[in-house]
Amino acid sequence: MFACSGILFNHESPLRGSEFVTRKSVIALARLRHGGTATLKLGNLNARRDWGFAGDYVAAMWAMLQNPTPDDYVVATGKTWSIGDFVSLAGASFDFEIEWKGEGEDEIGVDRRSGRTLIEVDPQFYRPAEVDILMGSAKKAMERLNWRSEVSFEQLVEMMARTEYDRISRQH
Repeated sequence: MFACSGILFNHESPLRGSEFVTRKSVIALARLRHGGTATLKLGNLNARRDWGFAGDYVAAMWAMLQNPTPDDYVVATGKTWSIGDFVSLAGASFDFEIEWKGEGEDEIGVDRRSGRTLIEVDPQFYRPAEVDILMGSAKKAMERLNWRSEVSFEQLVEMMARTEYDRISRQH
């Protein structure tokens, strides 16, 4: 039997479920850009994740299956960004200039231009067993499969933000 295992680190796209922090964030920010009033409530803004584009990860899985010898591979970007980084970039996609104020449970994200609070920390969203940093090494996939992550973190965030903005625009 030809069997491969892919250990895929966080892979995101505009199709990600709304319960995940990335999609939850772009939905909330798109609504705020369209005049919504509900602030985005998040947990640990400092948790760091290795986020890549799901389409790139599908290409890695396809490459695994094209290889003559089955093997196990880690699929990741090898880079991390914080949840705060993700939200700041997503906010910029919606023309918000997010400035972070305070610390811990008192931290908020304020739009520098309007002074409006967009993001608040809510302890109910803290994970009981939070991992501070999740990062993978795709060295083996790069060497043996000639796989590379093609979509940058910035491009991924922009893609998700623009798609959500368009979705909400069609609803209005």
